[in-house]
Amino acid sequence: MAGWLSLLVIIISIYFGISVLLYFLQEQLLFKPEKLPKDFQFYYDNQVTEEYNLTTRDGAVINGLHFKTENPKGVVLYLKGNSKSIKGWGKFAVDFTRNGFDVIMVDYRGFGKSTGKRSQKKIKNDLQFVYNKIKEKVNERHIILYGRSLGSGFATKLASVNNPCKLILEAPYYSLTKVTKRFAPFMPFSIIMRYPLPTYKWLKYVQCPIYIIHGTNDKLIPYKTSVKLSKIKPNLTRLYTVIGGGHKNLNNFESYHKMLTEILNDKNEDCNLEGSSFNVVHTSRKRK
Repeated sequence: MAGWLSLLVIIISIYFGISVLLYFLQEQLLFKPEKLPKDFQFYYDNQVTEEYNLTTRDGAVINGLHFKTENPKGVVLYLKGNSKSIKGWGKFAVDFTRNGFDVIMVDYRGFGKSTGKRSQKKIKNDLQFVYNKIKEKVNERHIILYGRSLGSGFATKLASVNNPCKLILEAPYYSLTKVTKRFAPFMPFSIIMRYPLPTYKWLKYVQCPIYIIHGTNDKLIPYKTSVKLSKIKPNLTRLYTVIGGGHKNLNNFESYHKMLTEILNDKNEDCNLEGSSFNVVHTSRKRK
């Protein structure tokens, strides 16, 4: 009996130790930042850009880029994934500028040229700060929030407390807790996660049209996640499926670009249901 008790104590101690390690090391596990020197010069072919630095209340500096078009239809605040910096992510701005939209991209704290100690609350505050700066020059009815992967949760949070024109989510997660739990199902992530990012909770308060784009072959965040998210606000949500698309390659599918163009330019036409089978009940009962 004493032997079993000793074994149980060892197992519990190991479990507790791993939990503590995950709590303190999750920054390194979740974020893969690329740091850039202060004098780094951004350059993109055939793109007009302006770099800016915003200083937050706690003294952090948020570095960003403004990709400009002539006579823009609006502005897209693009919130990127968890790796690299806007140096590499900037190449995706062309997908919006070619459709007539300006693009704002920012690096989260500790990424690129951005500085400051990172936390979920601080990143949310930083992005609201950036959003407020955009609002000073652009009416919200012309602001589109685009969140990709990690950025999808932050974009949803912004949309839940503001009134943007649209919310577009690419490969979003139900919550970051759910994502991490897939890889270590026995760990207490609901307790130790410092970045739970509950997209599903924030989505309930979004009042603008919601567009979700997801690939069916996404191994990191399964397609079924977006199906589940699309049911939270079904009257405001449209789910776009990229057949065969993975987590990092949707831009290589022609269907993705067609979807994005449709979403940005409001090309989805109203459907006249008169004379259709809408509300007709399908029954197997035999008529008497």
